Amino acid sequence: MASMKAVTLHADWDPKSDFKLGPKDIEGRLTYLGSRAWRNPRVEIEDKPVPKPGPGEVLIEVKACGICGSDVHMAQASKDGYIYYPGLTAFPCTLGHELSGVVTEAGPGAINKRSNKPFTVGEPVCAEEMIWCGQCRPCADGYPNHCERLQEIGFSVDGAFAKYIVLHAKQLWSLDSLVRTYGQEKAYLLGSLVEPTSVAYNAVIERGGGIRPGDSVWVLGSGPIGLAACAILKRAGASNIIMSEPSPQRAKMAYAVGATHVIDPTKVISAEQVLEITNGRGVELCLEATGLPDVVWEDIENVIWNGRALNTTVVIVARADAKIPLTGEVLQVRRANIVGAQGHSGHGTFPRAISAMASGMDMAAVITKKISLEQTPENIKLLQTDRKECKITVVM
Repeated sequence: MASMKAVTLHADWDPKSDFKLGPKDIEGRLTYLGSRAWRNPRVEIEDKPVPKPGPGEVLIEVKACGICGSDVHMAQASKDGYIYYPGLTAFPCTLGHELSGVVTEAGPGAINKRSNKPFTVGEPVCAEEMIWCGQCRPCADGYPNHCERLQEIGFSVDGAFAKYIVLHAKQLWSLDSLVRTYGQEKAYLLGSLVEPTSVAYNAVIERGGGIRPGDSVWVLGSGPIGLAACAILKRAGASNIIMSEPSPQRAKMAYAVGATHVIDPTKVISAEQVLEITNGRGVELCLEATGLPDVVWEDIENVIWNGRALNTTVVIVARADAKIPLTGEVLQVRRANIVGAQGHSGHGTFPRAISAMASGMDMAAVITKKISLEQTPENIKLLQTDRKECKITVVM
């Protein structure tokens, strides 16, 4: 049987004393609260067999796969040894979910949504990371991101830090339009950014409700999702796109993708700066993408309370196992809203993100470093302490 190299994370199942298994957890194997159960993460390169596609499945040769903050946090241990990532996890698991690649084999019944015909060898594709069942109540109600039988590529099933990956056809989206616009090489790089761009799209458009042209927005945190949100909100017509970010390198990237202002929260009082930029009005949409809601929430509330804008929507997209110091009175008086955003599936999100990129929303500036598969473990470790790089992409 043919084999391939795969970047795999191992960890020890050791639930905290106050952790109780939920109805969807599996003792010793899978949990929806990773930071409460997994200790001593270890990233290794090991040999795994090349998978074979079954009915409805496609074998993809991976061309590019980005390192996500969740990859970093799954591999990062706190002082007590538990992983930082608080979400769905099952180890051991090959990491990597921000992927693009080319179809090399298709099983029977693997239908391409672009043509409504069977997949053919050579089709360039990207993939949804969320494996939704399509049968549970949330899926039937149109909420696949909240599937009751959810699995996730690179979190609970083997991901794309490997030469090949098998996925169901329903998860795949054609990159032909990106190839026509940018050429094949760049299309695969941009294709690996469709997943985080779709997470941002789901957050600010689907869950956040979008904006009207002329609205002001505030994005906290210029990781890839925050940067993608800037690009999306620029195309949606925002007049002020304010980014909170202390890194000069990332500030430049924010301007490159559409930010009109960047403020350094370590040097100024963020709430005061947002109100000054918007002439005292505040913002219609705020995206919390730092993963530090307990740190930034005071500024968010101050903007809502002291600004003149009503109906401000705060979207929480970053994953964090932290409590928010929430003041209900602020929300009540200012008619403000808080929503959580998870995932990227459904609602036409993936094809819309691809179409926006194909029509000129070039996210390539987000990729600051390209590496080989063998360099993945050391770069995952690098990103635990070094924020100079934004998106490190594994190029096969």
